[in-house]
Amino acid sequence: MEGRSDQPFDPKVFLAKADLGRTITRYGPNQKIFSQGDVAASVFYINEGQVKISVLSEQGKEAVVAIMGTDDFFGEGCLAGQTRRMATAVAMTDCEIMQLDKNAIMRVIHDEPAFSEMFIAHLLTRTIRVEEDLVDQLFNSSEKRLARALLLLANFGKEGKPEPILGKVNQETLAEMIGTTRPRVSYFMNKFRDLGFIEYNGKLVVHSSLLNVVLHDQPQIRR
Repeated sequence: MEGRSDQPFDPKVFLAKADLGRTITRYGPNQKIFSQGDVAASVFYINEGQVKISVLSEQGKEAVVAIMGTDDFFGEGCLAGQTRRMATAVAMTDCEIMQLDKNAIMRVIHDEPAFSEMFIAHLLTRTIRVEEDLVDQLFNSSEKRLARALLLLANFGKEGKPEPILGKVNQETLAEMIGTTRPRVSYFMNKFRDLGFIEYNGKLVVHSSLLNVVLHDQPQIRR
């Protein structure tokens, strides 16, 4: 930890520089950051790039549980007593990632309210996303699950317009994300393209009109 100064603590500045307990590493596409079963003793922060988080079953079936992007944390389970990684993290694009030692991040959480606020906001956002993913899997068709996944990958709902999806998110990865087969994903992708909801010519671009697929007959949670 740096010594105290008269300058207010800036979480972004803290996460931009390597120091005691913090290391910054660059990863290329498809490079593994950690593997399921590895010792869990640090938290990771994405300065730049996209990371795929996946779980492999004993039967060898892989499920993609999250796609993380710039300014996201991952691997935070170690802070709650998780001693082994429950998933595998792989870079999808060129990435710059900070690794924060467990003790270092615990100190800054306790000492710096600005960082704590930022980190808690991340955890709450992740919790809401997991709940939404569960509802999606339980109630929605594979077509709607694919539409929602594409909108999330394109950052729809954040400030600005949907953006081209970075990295090579192939149909197999999309199938692993939504729990269906690659041929089903291929069928729906062609359908979305024919309807003008998406376009792909080198880069996959998602249009806001795809939101209609998600909103149509959206399941309601009743009291």
